[in-house]
Amino acid sequence: MLDFIRKKKQSMIIKVVFATIVLSFVGTMFMVWGKGDGNGGGNGSYAARVDGKNISLAEYQHSYEEIRDLYRRLYGESLSPEMEKVLGLRTVALDALIDNLLIRNEAKRMGIAVTKDDVANAISGMKVFQKDGVFNFTIYQDILRRNRMTPEDFEASTREELTVARARDKIKEQVKVTDEEALASYRKNNDSVELEFLSFAPAELLGEVKLTEAELNDFLQKNQNEFRIPEKVSISVVTLTPASLESDIAMNDEELLAFYRKNMDRWQGKDGILPFSEVKEKVRADAIRERAAKKAYEAAVEAIRKNGASGDINAIAAELKARVQDFPLFAANVPPAALAGESGVIRKVFELKQGETGGPVETPKGIYIIKVREKKPAATPPLAEVRRGVEERARLAAASGLAQKKAKDAAAMMSSGKALKTSSTGLFRYDPKGGVPGIGVAPAIMEAAFKLTASAPVATSPFVVGDRWYAVRLKQRVEADKATFESSKEEIKKGILPAKHEEALDRWVKELRGKAKIEINQALVTDRPLGN
Repeated sequence: MLDFIRKKKQSMIIKVVFATIVLSFVGTMFMVWGKGDGNGGGNGSYAARVDGKNISLAEYQHSYEEIRDLYRRLYGESLSPEMEKVLGLRTVALDALIDNLLIRNEAKRMGIAVTKDDVANAISGMKVFQKDGVFNFTIYQDILRRNRMTPEDFEASTREELTVARARDKIKEQVKVTDEEALASYRKNNDSVELEFLSFAPAELLGEVKLTEAELNDFLQKNQNEFRIPEKVSISVVTLTPASLESDIAMNDEELLAFYRKNMDRWQGKDGILPFSEVKEKVRADAIRERAAKKAYEAAVEAIRKNGASGDINAIAAELKARVQDFPLFAANVPPAALAGESGVIRKVFELKQGETGGPVETPKGIYIIKVREKKPAATPPLAEVRRGVEERARLAAASGLAQKKAKDAAAMMSSGKALKTSSTGLFRYDPKGGVPGIGVAPAIMEAAFKLTASAPVATSPFVVGDRWYAVRLKQRVEADKATFESSKEEIKKGILPAKHEEALDRWVKELRGKAKIEINQALVTDRPLGN
């Protein structure tokens, strides 16, 4: 699911939906949260400041909730925190507000005006205020009253919404689809092409790679983290098991009743809390278990207090009548089997210094006292110790670079017209999923294939698909009937226009952002990088 979201996050469909949703709730934000506070307010009163004008925290929060609800509708499931992070919903929400504020400001400079009649017509056309298809003033007043809105606020926000929509429309009006663009789209979707190609895989070129000692050392230095030996410790551990003390603990009825009253919510039946008489033995078991754990913990604390200065783990063990377990050097990610799952213990182990005694650490398995005997810091080993691994990875990296170079050289030879022994895809049509016969799923090659011509048949840059590099050349192109294009040209233009509209709007907003002074309140908006 997350992979799908990552791929679709920037799709044109999502952008169009966002544009529609943002325009549909921007007015509501003004109604519910107000129009911002201009230049006033302290550090916590705004989410962003655009050319000196604040976007309030309330506007930002409302925008975020709207965007989150949109994604829930799109994907039909609750969004997990991980999914929200992948999508960057908080950043999307704030960007929507910034963009709309920039558009409103620009609309004024463009001379866009919205009259009272325009606002009235827009409101009367909203189905939510209609009865039997006709605007009903009583319904209008009732809905606003229930949502704690005044007609003045609603009309002002509607004016702002119409202003943004008209500014966007004005930019879209400037966009045209040429005959050449329509023909290119027609050919892309109706022509058939055949490519010839050469491909090179690193695994096939390993035999050509020869590396010097200096090159291996250089690779090791540049990729230290791949070969770094993690920090390791050797420890001695004393473990107390509270259960071993339970047989020495006796509790009278008065003590049990006091424990029951303090923790009675533990003993629930279908009709509520069970009476003490029915659960007395369960109460006894729980009370003794807790008292034993407390007694064991206090004994461990006292033993450390008496012997901590000397750090004598054997003396601590003798004090507690327990035994010492010694564990040789190990890394945090590969703990000894006896400590598997004891994350709290392992965390404490790596917090301690060499020679230091620490604890007690209490876990469901017992109470631990730890002494760090030796601590070896993380380090990059010399080449001699990791030569085999370095050679394997360095040769593969060099072979990958060689495969890319050979593909680039092959493309140059194809451009020069040199005869080469190539493979062929056979004729194929455009596939939006990018499936190229004989090559596989390769969207970049698919897009390039239908841009190649007889006069420029070679893609000058090689393509990588998986770990294999490709040089491709147009072998033949079978063009669709142009007469059909003439009869469908206008429909093709209409099909292309929405995407061109969004591209133009994206460019326009980026230009507005580039000219604006935008300050993000990082104290409040924590999931986005600094800057614009």
